Amino acid sequence: MPYPLHRAPSQRFRVETYFPLLAQQNIHYDTDVFFDNEAWKILYEEGSALQKAGAVLKGFARRLKTILFKSKKYDYIFIHREAAPLGPPVFEWLLARVFRKKIIYDFDDAIWIPNISKSNYVARYVKCFWKVKHISKWAYKVSAGNQYLAAWAAKQNTSVVINPTCVDTENRYNQQKHQETDLVSIGWTGSHSTMKYLDLLYDVLKELENEIPFTFRVICDRKPAFSLQHLEFVKWREATEIEDLLSINIGVMPLEQDEWSEGKCGFKLIQYMALGIPSVASPVGVNREIIEPGKNGFLCQTREEWKEALRRLLTDEDMRTKFGEKGREKIVEHFSTQSNASNFLSLLT
Repeated sequence: MPYPLHRAPSQRFRVETYFPLLAQQNIHYDTDVFFDNEAWKILYEEGSALQKAGAVLKGFARRLKTILFKSKKYDYIFIHREAAPLGPPVFEWLLARVFRKKIIYDFDDAIWIPNISKSNYVARYVKCFWKVKHISKWAYKVSAGNQYLAAWAAKQNTSVVINPTCVDTENRYNQQKHQETDLVSIGWTGSHSTMKYLDLLYDVLKELENEIPFTFRVICDRKPAFSLQHLEFVKWREATEIEDLLSINIGVMPLEQDEWSEGKCGFKLIQYMALGIPSVASPVGVNREIIEPGKNGFLCQTREEWKEALRRLLTDEDMRTKFGEKGREKIVEHFSTQSNASNFLSLLT
């Protein structure tokens, strides 16, 4: 895995959430991360170039040690996104071609498309996005987060499993939002790398706050740059993740209509809806499968559609409750670790 445990969303909900399942099935596993906790603290901060370089070198050394001396005792090597964040797929080539290991290659974004944040612009030149195609070809099986990703992977490999991003609806996401409240809150959660999509909603929110009182709560690792009358920033913490999400009444997930967004796996919606929070989203990618318009949320393209959908939910408590109940049912049935357990285990056969 790329990151320390309990930090990165895709890693937490595509890999770490299944650790209890593996233990129940008596499947022994070990984890091996590229960046340790110290590296994670500085990874997305400006400056600290020498420290970042040292963290990368340390990660490469750790990976090499694992592959040369540890990998031989395992039946499968599960790789989430990539074995190393920079450079060509040397580690994957060693595992697949030299040591003949069965690689399960997992991704939940269109990671073959360059998509670099401003804080990491240098990575554009050293990420080697082309390697995703080769790793997919070498893999024993490819675990793709949605149909769009699976269709791309199927051009490289005949063994592709659609493995949606899921949440544990029994042991963690096991509460439902109560909609009785004096002041309704619209909310968004995510990392700083996806905060740019909130720009698509800024004008809508500015107009709405002049009509209807509400708070706009952003749960993230970094404070947003824009301002609203009643903007509330909540720094993301795993320990309070559920509590913080339950403080919002309506969840939003705006996206742009492009190839990168088509590869998104709708995780924000899955989080909201698992907790009975009605959601409004752009009709892009898997969002169209998760949200059933008029039943558990709304899909909106134009500014007016967004404004009308949010206005209706802000002013109708019964609708929020009904949509929330239907939304949770959808997640429990199709996007929970419990419903996806046998599908995930099929990767290991």
